[in-house]
Amino acid sequence: MSLPQNHSTPKQTAYSQPVTLKNILKFAVPTIVMTLFMSFYTMVDGLFVSNLIGTSALSAINLTAPLIQFVTAISTMLATGGSAVIMKKMGEQKSQEANEDFTCLILVNVAVGLIMTLLGYLTMENIFQSMNLSPEVYGYCINYLSRYLLFTVPILLMNNFTLYMIASGKAALSLVCSVAGGILNMVLDYVFIAVLHMETDGAAIATGLGYSVTAIAGLFLFSRRKNLLHFTCPVFRLRVLKEASSNGCSEMATALVTGIITLLFNWTMLRYAGENGVAAVTIITYVLMFASSLYTGYSYGVAPMISYYYGEKNVEKLRKLLTISLKVIAVISLASAALSFAATRPLAAIFARPDNPVYDLAVTGNRICSLALFFIGFNIFASGMFTALSNGMVSAVLAFSRSFVFMLITMLVLPALFGIRGIWLATPAAELMAFGLSAALFVKYHKQYFC
Repeated sequence: MSLPQNHSTPKQTAYSQPVTLKNILKFAVPTIVMTLFMSFYTMVDGLFVSNLIGTSALSAINLTAPLIQFVTAISTMLATGGSAVIMKKMGEQKSQEANEDFTCLILVNVAVGLIMTLLGYLTMENIFQSMNLSPEVYGYCINYLSRYLLFTVPILLMNNFTLYMIASGKAALSLVCSVAGGILNMVLDYVFIAVLHMETDGAAIATGLGYSVTAIAGLFLFSRRKNLLHFTCPVFRLRVLKEASSNGCSEMATALVTGIITLLFNWTMLRYAGENGVAAVTIITYVLMFASSLYTGYSYGVAPMISYYYGEKNVEKLRKLLTISLKVIAVISLASAALSFAATRPLAAIFARPDNPVYDLAVTGNRICSLALFFIGFNIFASGMFTALSNGMVSAVLAFSRSFVFMLITMLVLPALFGIRGIWLATPAAELMAFGLSAALFVKYHKQYFC
């Protein structure tokens, strides 16, 4: 079935252009800026919290992170996997079927959000009580998460609409929404924390309202039938749900095991350095997250291109896209690692004063963890590439091994051998192991997709 005339022209123009660095960056730059900005205002959250409330509150935000990752894991799977399925159908000229599936997957996400919100409220008190936290940190954890969970559905919609805006050629709008949401978040952080003294409650509400901007804009955008992707009468196809789940299972696995590893990180650091250690981990996590967002943004930007060319069976364009992408990621990897190492002290000083024990822990940890930035980009791109190629199983193996198996091994072995320094070494060691696996999987499947 042919695409309707009013939908096909912009999409055909975007995807039929030659694969050059300039044209790739038209897709990737908006998503890179978007993910950088989202990471930036997450860091600003930490900045407000650490400076206006204290490092105990900063520790609490990191302690809530695993539960938040568990809550959003299924939605992440459906968003990334569903985008690959739908854009593949667009490449096959099945626009009506693609929009029916799109609408259905969004409704499934809403249902998932409601269920996960309920589960979060039912379990959070028992989880935090099991950590033997101080009363102050425990209170911050409960207050932050209980407010954050109120925005679960808008946040899940934001995760989905961000990818679907990019896929439908509205990357600039996605960027505008992210910037607007980030600015709103930062303004509300100041108002709620500095002016109204709402502490972690205010930080959570500011974050939720900031994320909601993309959700609201997406509802309006995808309600317009002239948009490439738009809401229509949904048709539930179990096969599509299974395929989306299969394709996106690596991203869900990443979210789940990231939560588990973050929990393990926190427990290990509580054992070796107490709550100050958890605050230091939070600072380093912000730095790694900010640098990693470069790779994530690039991978999000080129994923629709990979899916479309795969559906179109255009091997030449796929091969050119891969070659350019690997060069881009290599340059970003070298630059981000060097910058992170050089700027360690200024970055740590933003969150903790030099006379605070957290400062020295963060400086030492960030210098060691910066080594991971040489490998993270290739690992993120490899996983995203296989997802976009509708090979969710390979992507899942890579993501699960990288985020869980290798991290679990390094977190159990290295701290036992080297103490706190071993905790910092765990991430670079795990990423190096994952890099080896990524290279092996690429060699194995190269002929299948790129020759």
